[in-house]
Amino acid sequence: MKLGCVTLDSRNAEEHADFYQKLLGWTIRFTNTDEDLKFVGIVNEATGLTLLFQEDSDYIPPVWPAESGRQQTMAHLDFHTVDLEKDVNFAIACGAKLAETQYSDKWKVLIDPAGHPFCIEKLP
Repeated sequence: MKLGCVTLDSRNAEEHADFYQKLLGWTIRFTNTDEDLKFVGIVNEATGLTLLFQEDSDYIPPVWPAESGRQQTMAHLDFHTVDLEKDVNFAIACGAKLAETQYSDKWKVLIDPAGHPFCIEKLP
């Protein structure tokens, strides 16, 4: 068994997928625009790993860092890099925001356009 897909909810699946497609350079594999179930999948052609962005009109972005009684992050993505500053700046240029709270100089927490936190970590 292997992991094939990670699914993230958002209010706008196409915009969410566009952000990660620009950030990662992955290929848009499929789009479903049915009114009842809208989603977009992007794939890393080398590994087959897919990120699926599913539209949910009731989606509430999580609060980072976590606050009691507020929407919590259920999971987040970690990306590895050899050039932290360059890739953080690129993520911001693609539409991410640097989180106000940071816990280390070895990684940065950013917020994607749908409100999901993600990390970029410098490889040793």
